[in-house]
Amino acid sequence: MTASLKAIDAPDDLATLMHDLGRRARAAARVLALTPPDRKNRALEAIARAIRANAATILAANAEDVADARANGTTGSFIDRLTLDPKRVEGIAQAIDDIRKISDPVGVVTETWTRPNGMTIERMRVPLGVIGVIFESRPNVAADAGALCLKAGNAVILRGGSESFRSCRALHDCMIAGLREAKLPEDAIVLVPTRDRAAVGMMLAGLDGSIDVIVPRGGKSLVARVQAEARVPVFAHLEGLCHVYIDGAADLAMAKSIVINAKMRRTGVCGAAETLLVDKAAAPTHLKPLIDALIEAGCEVRGDAAVQAADPRVKPATDEDWSTEYLDAVIAVKIVDGVDDAIAHIEKYGSHHTDSIVTDDGATAQRFLDEIDSAIVLHNASTQFADGGEFGFGGEIGIATGKFHARGPVGAEQLTSFKYRVLGTGQTRP
Repeated sequence: MTASLKAIDAPDDLATLMHDLGRRARAAARVLALTPPDRKNRALEAIARAIRANAATILAANAEDVADARANGTTGSFIDRLTLDPKRVEGIAQAIDDIRKISDPVGVVTETWTRPNGMTIERMRVPLGVIGVIFESRPNVAADAGALCLKAGNAVILRGGSESFRSCRALHDCMIAGLREAKLPEDAIVLVPTRDRAAVGMMLAGLDGSIDVIVPRGGKSLVARVQAEARVPVFAHLEGLCHVYIDGAADLAMAKSIVINAKMRRTGVCGAAETLLVDKAAAPTHLKPLIDALIEAGCEVRGDAAVQAADPRVKPATDEDWSTEYLDAVIAVKIVDGVDDAIAHIEKYGSHHTDSIVTDDGATAQRFLDEIDSAIVLHNASTQFADGGEFGFGGEIGIATGKFHARGPVGAEQLTSFKYRVLGTGQTRP
């Protein structure tokens, strides 16, 4: 490690550093709130261009991060989330292009009505202000969060995990270059320049009122800490315990395709399926082919007694398996007694993130969609569509599973609040 990196990792006065970052971000947020859409888009275009132009530098920084992670014995799924390659770097740049192309949410009047006294009331979207994003492993979160916050007129303070420190710095350099080219405040996108974990606690305390909302992206322990300690509002999901339910009226070919994609496309993302529920009416024809397809794809299958009986390669599932987010090539499989039993299982063990039903029965599908209390529910589609880009949001800063303000993919629109504008002609209240 270089001397300069050590100096950044061990600032003389962390509290002074962090509170200064907060004040600067707050000042930048006031500018961004009034910045017209074309200027924000100019910055986003420049950021995407800078990422493409500096792809080699980003990949070199990421290679160092990955080497350190491997040396520390990090798990394969974690390495996958951390690793960048040319395709993923281009994907980061493309996501910023997509965010640039969506409609600007700031200033949009969502409702207008006139009162009997002649006053007109408008409800208008406005930025949240300063958003703190605390994340682990995935360096693309730095770019996604920076771009989405900028689009919505917010400043952002990014605190990435120590394992992605170099990668995030390389991406942040590109974001600063784009802001500079558009003549926007460089403090609009701040990267906490230290690995010191005490910085997280200071952000959770709000930096003397500088931070308006916290968004955590990472493992269960990180999100649980944020939810327990934050003194400001939090957009968070504790975990992505996603289910696929194969109904008795499911098409087998479709079921196999959806299950393999939902589990194996990328096992380390929060939208990956962790539990497969199979209707007992479908088990005679569907269970064995689904198990075969999963095992052939390299997935370990853990099942209840009925599932084990269908294939000797299935390992026994424990009660803990039904509430485990593996983020790996492992899935728990259970036989259920129809849609009622499936709904009950998901209600008991699910995390209210994303759940899918595969069926050709429209009435059963509607019951599932209506009764499953998750942020995202799908019919005949993979849970891996739990992604802001796939929703047409350009990108996402996370998947929120709470019920206040934002729920599901948090894109630019969800990073705004609202205010009421009241237009009068001299009215006074009697």
